[in-house]
Amino acid sequence: MINTLFTVAVLFVVLGVLIFVHELGHYWAAKAFGVWVHRFSIGMGKPVKALSFRRGETEWAISWLPLGGYVKMASREEDPSSSVLEGGSAAEVPPDRVFEAKPVWQRMIIILAGVTLNALFAWAVFTGLAWKNGRQYDPTTTVGAVLPDALPDEARELAGIQPGSRITSVDGQPVESWDDIMRGVTSGDRNEIGLTFDNRDPIVIMLHRDALAERAQIARALQPMHPAVIGSISPNYPARDAGLQVGDSIVMVDGTPIRSWTDATSRIRAAGGREIAVRVVRSGAAVDLKMTPRLERDIASDTTSQMIGRIGASSRPPYLTEPLGFVDALAAGGDAAILSAGAIFQTFRGLLNGQVSTREVGGPILIGQMAAEQARAGIEPLLAFMALISMNLAVVNLLPIPVLDGGAFLILAVEGIIRRPLPRRLREIVSLVGLGLIVLLMVLAFSNDIGRLLK
Repeated sequence: MINTLFTVAVLFVVLGVLIFVHELGHYWAAKAFGVWVHRFSIGMGKPVKALSFRRGETEWAISWLPLGGYVKMASREEDPSSSVLEGGSAAEVPPDRVFEAKPVWQRMIIILAGVTLNALFAWAVFTGLAWKNGRQYDPTTTVGAVLPDALPDEARELAGIQPGSRITSVDGQPVESWDDIMRGVTSGDRNEIGLTFDNRDPIVIMLHRDALAERAQIARALQPMHPAVIGSISPNYPARDAGLQVGDSIVMVDGTPIRSWTDATSRIRAAGGREIAVRVVRSGAAVDLKMTPRLERDIASDTTSQMIGRIGASSRPPYLTEPLGFVDALAAGGDAAILSAGAIFQTFRGLLNGQVSTREVGGPILIGQMAAEQARAGIEPLLAFMALISMNLAVVNLLPIPVLDGGAFLILAVEGIIRRPLPRRLREIVSLVGLGLIVLLMVLAFSNDIGRLLK
């Protein structure tokens, strides 16, 4: 129950902030061009009166339906979807301050301002993290283990890689860090993954570049060679209760020697719900502890969300840090934002060409689960996750679907070309079709989320 409440709370914070940022972009642009704004709302539908207030001409509100948000601008006419999603308004507005009275180019800027601010928010967060932490990377290129159960059928040959093997290149590109390896595996631009090693023959896996789920499975299955040293401990988990401390080195689990972090986690994951004996080395002395890993769903594993054991401890990977000045941090933040957007575009491309299953589409429940995981890890992982979701919102809103910003922009572009508004009836039909598509997408996302919970 506590975990559920925590997940819901984090979800509302994450989506609330990002929706506010998006709608603030529309609001600022509308006000800059003199458009009358009736209402700024977090949530859809009619406002909750107890949670609303008015400042000047604009009502600031939280609305009944906790999905999305809107900036209700004055308009000469309201289409049906607008009335349903944004509630009504009765204020008298000067004719020159309605949305349609502004030039097409100004209306285009207003429409794109939301996604622009979402992208700038992501860039700012990624930049801030890069400036604070520098460029962190894992210099390891040695495989610690391969998890055969996590491999897709196309990559079964990888199960033969022995711990200690060093990967020297991916798709012909030399690698100098584990980050290079993961980037090549998950986002390569070829319909194959070629790996070369220092101690065995190369492996070539035939896999479409948009087969994102399978590529992600391979990335999870390949585990780097990291020492089993505790880097952080989460509150309210068995590791903290048992007395495990940051800096402890795990050397044995249930009498089995541990060579790497992967050895430790694989045994802990398999022991959910039953007590295990863990021996650690602390300040040169052996310390024996007992703990019972908490049985939880592994939402990151695959769509089946299998149950695993967790003790609430993470490793201390041998990361190297390259300090970055502000200009370099800006560039690093921009690169991270572009990579995030590229991954989202690749997902949509995969959905269109059939390489990504519609079962992979996630909704608010999955976002909440992932956000809660990041929040437990700390404020910086949560901020990075928020930046990723902010880019996701920006890209999704650019889709050419009526009701979304991309669809509204496309309609304005057509009106700019033909130099007159589209017929009202046509715009109403297009808006209703767009609303129907969004509803279908939401139903798909929620059904997938509920299906994951039930498995």
